[in-house]
Amino acid sequence: MISNAKLYGLVLSGGKSTRMGEDKGLIKYHNLPQREHLYHLLNEVCNQTFLSIRKDQEKDISNSFKTILDNDEFRGPYNGLLSAHKAYPEAAWLVLACDLPLMDKKALQELIAARNSDKLASAYADADDPLPEPLCAIWEPEALKQSVEYLKAGNGSCPRKFLINADVNLVFPKQKEVLLNANSKAEYEEALLKIAP
Repeated sequence: MISNAKLYGLVLSGGKSTRMGEDKGLIKYHNLPQREHLYHLLNEVCNQTFLSIRKDQEKDISNSFKTILDNDEFRGPYNGLLSAHKAYPEAAWLVLACDLPLMDKKALQELIAARNSDKLASAYADADDPLPEPLCAIWEPEALKQSVEYLKAGNGSCPRKFLINADVNLVFPKQKEVLLNANSKAEYEEALLKIAP
């Protein structure tokens, strides 16, 4: 199952951000909307990069960004991930959720260097709680093919559950704060404090 798949980047920015109360992809941590910041980071380390978006977001995005529209075939993050897989089935995807304000180029290079394409995915994980982070991971094409079967078999729509039960390469980042998820106002404030010099 060795994959020599090209590595494409995907910023998942089609979620509704209900807990944050505003679109997480538009929050500016680094003087740019977060989805654009992550797009530029991925673009430096991947063959091609795309923003994963809902149809109603299309009009607000400059055509300097490549986009993949959600097909709305699946629920949750799998919606964006499998829409991307359908568009480019031969690619491996380095996927980032748009709520990772401390993610940086060094951490992405570290994950890519640790990629094991014999496994279904190479996912970042926190050493203290070693569960795969599905939205900060490299998904090989085979993992996405199997995910479609997994979802059709009625296993729920959680990509983490799929990875927990799959043959995955766990990678522990040197700086574990790059995995900080900012899903609420409190986490947003925490991220700002860590970003401030």
